[in-house]
Amino acid sequence: MSTTTEKSLESRLQQLKCHFTWNLIAGNESLDEFEDRVFNKDEFQNGECKATMCNILAYVKHRRGQNEEALKCLGEAEDFIQQQHPDQVEVRSLVTWGNYAWVYYHMGHLSKAQAYLDKVKQVCEKFSSPYRMESPELDCEEGWARLKCTRNQNERVKVCFEKALEKDPKNPEFTSGWAIANYRLDYWPARQGSIDSLKQAIKLSPHNPYVKVLLALKLEMMTHENQGKELVEEALRNAPEAATDVLLSAARFYYKIHDQDRAIQLLRKALESLPNNAYVHYHIGCCYRSKVLQIANTREIALNGNREKLQELMQLAISHLRKAEEMKEMHERSCGYLAGLYTMTHQYKEADYYFQKEFNKELTPGLKQLLHLQYGNFQFFQMKREDKAIHHYIEGVKIRQETKPKEKMKSKLQKIALRRLSTNEFDSEALHILAFLQELTEESQQAAKDSEREVDSEKPAPSASLHEEGDE
Repeated sequence: MSTTTEKSLESRLQQLKCHFTWNLIAGNESLDEFEDRVFNKDEFQNGECKATMCNILAYVKHRRGQNEEALKCLGEAEDFIQQQHPDQVEVRSLVTWGNYAWVYYHMGHLSKAQAYLDKVKQVCEKFSSPYRMESPELDCEEGWARLKCTRNQNERVKVCFEKALEKDPKNPEFTSGWAIANYRLDYWPARQGSIDSLKQAIKLSPHNPYVKVLLALKLEMMTHENQGKELVEEALRNAPEAATDVLLSAARFYYKIHDQDRAIQLLRKALESLPNNAYVHYHIGCCYRSKVLQIANTREIALNGNREKLQELMQLAISHLRKAEEMKEMHERSCGYLAGLYTMTHQYKEADYYFQKEFNKELTPGLKQLLHLQYGNFQFFQMKREDKAIHHYIEGVKIRQETKPKEKMKSKLQKIALRRLSTNEFDSEALHILAFLQELTEESQQAAKDSEREVDSEKPAPSASLHEEGDE
């Protein structure tokens, strides 16, 4: 084909509704991050729509330059469409055929790309449009793709399913997608709107276990814990063995109601299907860590002398968190958790190693402050290095964000300085700390005054005409 014909072909490809035209990968997200989030991190697997997942995988394979693998995935998508939608094969295949056209185009097989464009055209022309058509099934497919692949497009996802529901208001699949989008938009606080949409989805899809668990999570937010538990257990009884999205979301429910044992049981079951999933190991480690802290905070060991139990739980927490970190450098404080656990087991070299790893990660200001507090405490209490502790408390306090860790570090610095001055009133380090804290206080007071002035300056001036009218 000539260059002109190739450009004309690309122009037609751009009109297709498929994964290549939906901009599913955010501009600042790498392909590795996208693939990890979609296939490993996100609990929602959309197991009922297998063709959707095959299409997404084909798109990722293409982006990795694995076009032959992408074509195999698209072939599997066609097989699933034949199995699951035998009476809607043409319309349900439009997205897959569009993806075929794009893959062949990028492979340089332009005649094959044109052949798939023609297949799309033959269907769409029946509805007076050459390469795209308005169809509830297409809106639904776009909704599932965006729901699975994007983080911040839930409003658009909701619109996709609403458009589909306009044509077919009682469709169980469309209603489930709409309810899941509502759930994500209404994550906190739980409002009646999203709960009603989830109930409607369950009414139309009584055997959809994932939606039942989402409703349970919403009810838990509204302190209807018992109702939620009944729904979760019902969902687990009816879910297929490999329904990892149901297992993971159910585990999240039990973690929220502080039943770590049941959460661990469900996560271990998910691990049978996902043995190399870093996120499952991470969440199991977090559950064991929570049990460790619960025992430590209630002084159960001191009362019952059950030190072996605590040691076992700490080792299990460390084991799973380390597996998660080795498989994938997690960003959710896994190194900080490991450092804390190693500190509790008096393995200070390992604790220091994970503290340093955590410092090397990109952290929010609040998490950075917390890390400075924790590492300062580690240096002060375990390593007996007051100089290093002071350094980290000061670095944490310097971060311009008002948090509880910041207040704790200011208090610790004050106590250290006063204690040192009680033995030596000329202690230069203590005087430096107090001067630093005084300067910080003055800055805060000045900032508060400036803020008050800004508020006053924004207040509307009294109207002259009103005063004039009052004087008459």
